[in-house]
Amino acid sequence: MAAEWVARMDSGSWTEADEAALQTWLAADPRRQGLLLQTQAAWMLPDALREQEAAEVPAPANDTGGKWMRRGVLGGMIAASAAAIITVRGGLSRDADFVTRVGEIRRVPLDDGSIMTINSGSELKVSLSRRAREIQLLQGEAWFDVAKDAERPFIVASGPVRAKAVGTAFSVRKRDDGVEVLVTEGVVETWSDQDSSRRLTVTAGERAVIKEWALVHYREGDTPPVDRALAWRNGMIDLNGTTLREAADEFNRYNQRQIVIADPGLASEQFDGLFKLDDPEGFAETLKVTLPVAINTSDPHTIRVERSNESILVK
Repeated sequence: MAAEWVARMDSGSWTEADEAALQTWLAADPRRQGLLLQTQAAWMLPDALREQEAAEVPAPANDTGGKWMRRGVLGGMIAASAAAIITVRGGLSRDADFVTRVGEIRRVPLDDGSIMTINSGSELKVSLSRRAREIQLLQGEAWFDVAKDAERPFIVASGPVRAKAVGTAFSVRKRDDGVEVLVTEGVVETWSDQDSSRRLTVTAGERAVIKEWALVHYREGDTPPVDRALAWRNGMIDLNGTTLREAADEFNRYNQRQIVIADPGLASEQFDGLFKLDDPEGFAETLKVTLPVAINTSDPHTIRVERSNESILVK
């Protein structure tokens, strides 16, 4: 049955009814998503797309091992990515709603030639008309590769925040404390409807965070490269001076099994590294290399990071 779904996706005539039927089929058995992804990986994704994805996020210095560091300490390892990514083939309706479940990343081509890559746990509404292309990001995050059309601006709205582009590539993420915009190509104008006279022009390699009454512009070099923050597009999590608390929150975005930090004293420890986003167990195991922790996996729904009395020997 998974092969039949993949063939229908690849036919170029995918419809909203097909999408609804697929979601019903997936929801009936949690194992079906993995089966579908395996079938797609073997058949559906073209070689060119796989090569493009591999180029979007820099590979670790050692292709076979990779790097994982606590600040100043080398350890751990990383396997090749097997991202939980679904690609919907064929242009979809001009007006459509999209919802991704936990752990699901979806690529969606739009009628105008643009492509959305929707992150885990996200909800969007798409409206394409002759005069404008409008996206409402109600929850989560998405990256947009926008087809050039000077007559129809491409606007993403998340609450009062707006991000406008003509032909460019950028992401929008709705956070608890505001909206983050990352630009990977071209130029994006962003502002809040609460004060539309104050606007930021964000260029490739830059990011902006728009809060209720504040607009913060980060120039290229002020923060880690934007592509590292978008490693999720390739099924990865890129940690760069990230605290254990922040790392746990990131893994918890993508997995039903949640990482729980049992000792708050561990939460501020910092890490660097590139990890598979669907492998919280593997990430937790690497913590034991440089932290005095024990990993408790007795509960199938959680991974508890607990302080251990054993000392860590760093050579």
